[in-house]
Amino acid sequence: MTDDKDVLRDVWFGRIPTCFTLYQDEITEREAEPYYLLLPRISYLTLVTDKVKKHFQKVMRQDEVNEIWFEYEGTPLKWHYPIGLLFDLHASNTALPWSITVHFKNFPEKDLLHCHSKDVIEAHFMASIKEADALKHKSQVINEMQKKDHKQLWMGLQNDKFEQFWAINRKLMEYPPEDSGFRYIPFRIYQATTERPFIQKLFRPIASGGQMHTLGDLLKDVCPSAIDHEAYSVWKSQACTSEILCRRKVVYFIREQSASRTTIELQFLGVSMCYLMVTDRMLWI
Repeated sequence: MTDDKDVLRDVWFGRIPTCFTLYQDEITEREAEPYYLLLPRISYLTLVTDKVKKHFQKVMRQDEVNEIWFEYEGTPLKWHYPIGLLFDLHASNTALPWSITVHFKNFPEKDLLHCHSKDVIEAHFMASIKEADALKHKSQVINEMQKKDHKQLWMGLQNDKFEQFWAINRKLMEYPPEDSGFRYIPFRIYQATTERPFIQKLFRPIASGGQMHTLGDLLKDVCPSAIDHEAYSVWKSQACTSEILCRRKVVYFIREQSASRTTIELQFLGVSMCYLMVTDRMLWI
């Protein structure tokens, strides 16, 4: 898996066709045409929408232009969530292109964080990287990197440079041969139907008895409402296939890959699937 460049590239270059339209109450000097863009799933809205901002600013009065923000069907879109996660949470069952509304005023202070520059995005991105490495390696890997390595990670993401990013990122996905795996799996579970932002707790990829934990084990422990417990017991005793386990659809960030099975071992998700996850090294569920 670690050398499967074709798979890595497919995930890196995953795109969501998107149509941006200006909110109807924005004051313009002439009609604002929609703007179409292929959004990278692994990036952040405020990092890849400079062209969108410039496109709509051309038709607006400059005194009406404030901080840009985005919403989908009345829901403000959090810029610090990866684009793919936003789509999966709010629009996975809608027809493409994804229709996003652009605003330049009435910033929703209670719902969104301000993002006045790309320095803010970089700080958030690096904080997530460090959090994930603290869980996996006690921060040993990230602390051993030089400042230029951190900058290369960020510039690879910002400029959409696959080779530049992965040259450094591989170091974050390895562990010493004498270790059986990561200390903990860095993950966050999001539910579109709850006010709680996400679920996150310490969870080891390997049980005390030495057996590998599966994604089903994690969901049963952390988010039991997503699991049919009777079916789970049958699966544990008879090694049944996992499709019967989920009481309702659980949308995974990497929708195109095999993470739709609850039988996948977490160590696989923590190592191999981390090559397929978002760039901040979190497993988003």
